[in-house]
Amino acid sequence: MRILVVGSGGREHALAQALAQSDSVSALFAAPGTPGTAQAATNVDLGATDIEGLVAFAQAEAIDLTLVGPEQPLVDGIVDRFAAAGLPIVGPTQDAARLEGSKAFANQFMARHDIPTASFRVFEAEAYAEASAYLDEVGAPVVVKADGLAAGKGAFVCDTLEAAHEALDQIVQDRAFGAAGDRVVIEEKMEGEEVSVLALTDGAHYVLLPPSQDHKPIGEGGTGPNTGGMGAFAPAPLVDGALLMEICRDIIEPTLQGMQEEGTPYRGVLYCGLMVTDDGPKVVEYNCRLGDPEAQAVLPLVDSDLAEIFRNVAEGDLQGRSVRTRPGAAACVVMASDGYPIEYDTGVEITGLEAAEALPHVSVLHAGTRRTDDARLVTDGGRVLGVVAQGGDLPEALDRAYEGVDRIHFAGNTYRRDIGEKGRAHLDAS
Repeated sequence: MRILVVGSGGREHALAQALAQSDSVSALFAAPGTPGTAQAATNVDLGATDIEGLVAFAQAEAIDLTLVGPEQPLVDGIVDRFAAAGLPIVGPTQDAARLEGSKAFANQFMARHDIPTASFRVFEAEAYAEASAYLDEVGAPVVVKADGLAAGKGAFVCDTLEAAHEALDQIVQDRAFGAAGDRVVIEEKMEGEEVSVLALTDGAHYVLLPPSQDHKPIGEGGTGPNTGGMGAFAPAPLVDGALLMEICRDIIEPTLQGMQEEGTPYRGVLYCGLMVTDDGPKVVEYNCRLGDPEAQAVLPLVDSDLAEIFRNVAEGDLQGRSVRTRPGAAACVVMASDGYPIEYDTGVEITGLEAAEALPHVSVLHAGTRRTDDARLVTDGGRVLGVVAQGGDLPEALDRAYEGVDRIHFAGNTYRRDIGEKGRAHLDAS
């Protein structure tokens, strides 16, 4: 197969790395890719949202299958455009991608189909005064979300009423997230532990990838503003067989059935961000693609031919398929620029990658890097690198990942030192 991976982050590097190991892949391209994807694929100078350019490239290069990493092109309708051109692609249609593209749509969809989630209210930006009064009525803690895409930064978990009003002002009055703040969703704060469960689906059938846990806040102990994700590990010890069956029965299957009933069958990667509460698992959010950094921790554990599984998804042929997984665990620690997720510098030189990757079972995935004209590697984003390690168990994977982190240097680098601590605690308690 000739495969095109769309995107330019750590998730796309993880995808390219996994696909490069497939015997069924004859050529691999990444658009636009990163210095990391260039190690496994041919980078193509096309942006992830240049849908017409990507269609033309896929036609010219006889691409057999396209995989879309980021959410924006999916919400923009890349799958519809590729399908119209007769080009196989993995992902939901524009209508189905509203599960991620609009938090209001997702919450209202879940309400229509009795899928467990937080209680919520949706307000148009013009109804700012009404939304503000509702905050005063429900009090804190509360969650305030921009309706549209905000790169993982548009959700505010507010423990005080003052923080909730500040979040509302930032979304609606200050327009911090642009058109994503045309509507705002106010939800109850659910108590529990978050997990991510990813299903690959052809619209009717699905297979599961190993459950994982992400770490969204910038600071240790889950403090500070939300980010795109500061690290992840898989499999999540919290999710045993009984809980996974409950998630499938109460969340994944009703979601797929509901999308079919509404005339927008969902095909691709269904990411379920869940809160495991005392009342059972509830949906925090849907994503319509592989998570980042969850993909970095999950994909190394897949022992099946990933390219063939994705082809089955695109062709509607998942019935009877399964995903084999490797034993052990994997962990990803994200190294970010100083000041992320608010303000940060780029162009800072990075060293030590070779030393980190010389460690057994450690790889370094590029999230926000670029090469200078003189071939130096420098920072080019907020989340810069993901240091990924595999081990016989979670503690070993985490120790190896942090050993890799210690060998990498760039001025002002920041990372969480508590990735996987909840996983360790569950293992200790078992």
